Amino acid sequence: MSHEILVGLDIINDDEYKNYREAMTPLLITYGGGFAYDFKVSEVLKSETNEKINRIFTIHFPNTKKMEAFFSNTEYLLIKEKYFSNSVASTTIISSYERNT
Repeated sequence: MSHEILVGLDIINDDEYKNYREAMTPLLITYGGGFAYDFKVSEVLKSETNEKINRIFTIHFPNTKKMEAFFSNTEYLLIKEKYFSNSVASTTIISSYERNT
């Protein structure tokens, strides 16, 4: 089983977010991670948060230890600071779960 997170974002700068994804994906792969689904959302019909959501995706890792190691990696944090902070207004973790691969 792998660990997967369903994430909603409010992206305010598509170009910078694209740069973020391009910069972080090689590092994500080294941790065995990846994206399974990725959607641009035009309308949210129901939400349990007041934050806007215009992008939804799943990100997965072989296990929670790999996930935690990735998100605390110094190189990842530098990439996040450079690109993510300027391109995303809010992040909503919709769900986090174990998935059969």
